[in-house]
Amino acid sequence: MTFSDSPKPATLLDIAKALGISRTTVSNAFNRPDQLSPELREKILVTAKEMGYAGPNPTARLLRTGQAGAIGVIFHESLLYAFSDPVAIAFLQGIASVCEPAKVSLLIVPMAKDGLIADTVNQAVVDGFIVYSTPDADITTAKVLERHLPTVAVDRPGLTGVPSVGIDEHQAAHEATSHLIRLGHTRLGIISMELQADGYEGKVDDQRMQSTTFPSTLDRLHGYLDALREAGIDPQTVAIEERLNREESGFSATLALLNQTPRPTAILAMSDRLAVGALRAAETLGLHVPKDLSIVGFDDIPLASQIRPRLTTVRQPLVEKGAVAARLLLESVSQPISYRLPTELVIRDSSGVAPKE
Repeated sequence: MTFSDSPKPATLLDIAKALGISRTTVSNAFNRPDQLSPELREKILVTAKEMGYAGPNPTARLLRTGQAGAIGVIFHESLLYAFSDPVAIAFLQGIASVCEPAKVSLLIVPMAKDGLIADTVNQAVVDGFIVYSTPDADITTAKVLERHLPTVAVDRPGLTGVPSVGIDEHQAAHEATSHLIRLGHTRLGIISMELQADGYEGKVDDQRMQSTTFPSTLDRLHGYLDALREAGIDPQTVAIEERLNREESGFSATLALLNQTPRPTAILAMSDRLAVGALRAAETLGLHVPKDLSIVGFDDIPLASQIRPRLTTVRQPLVEKGAVAARLLLESVSQPISYRLPTELVIRDSSGVAPKE
């Protein structure tokens, strides 16, 4: 069958004729379900499915009502990452918990690596955008702002002029470091998430820190280092390994950190995924956690309490973060309000007293 021979898709009028009801009644089944009895709506939906009707066209809805009934979510990472990373999944669950009851759809857009994704932003039939943890000066965020639609920034402190949602990265990291210092640790290593969107994995020096394009990552890193400085520990003596947010990257970073002389007795990982990699590296090296090495993560993903030893970590309200962002967007809040959600240090089994010299 050629393209021109393909059957025309069913329309609302086709469904109405098949059921002997008005086109308006069929339309209400999709757009105003409260106007129909549950039995009639179900009958219409079943018939529509049988006839191959895919639902109202979003562009037509936009022209008719001025609303698309959808929001765009801009991710720094790929779509595969968005649907596999526990933090991203929890964040999306929070958005969905608000959007689904409001019958609002989601369009997930990864950060542009080329002009194609930027075109997706330009052409997206949405009522607004949530920009999630993108770097400074990336083309996707720039295209979002050019649309002049309601926008909410999440974990994006460098984006001004729009409502924002996040946590106190500095304070949370400071608390995690202070916990290890109270346990007697003076030799610490840090596994940092990306400081620039260039795929680099390796040692972090002052120049790398100063040229970061991820302000939230830098705030977290400064929280670690400021706590050390306040305890009389020279931050220049602390090895920092930058990695992509993957367990295998946490594994390799830990091997690099433990190759230092003198060897760290504790590791601060900027995410639980990196921390899980660190736990596995310690096991591979025959080190007991926390007797020989303490490890503290960040996020409190489900695996943090399931893995053995259970991971000490900073809990952040991932689902709530998404829900607050969605509510701000759906309520069309335009003032540049900043929402800081609370964090909590959850002490479990992976942190302990520093080993004796």
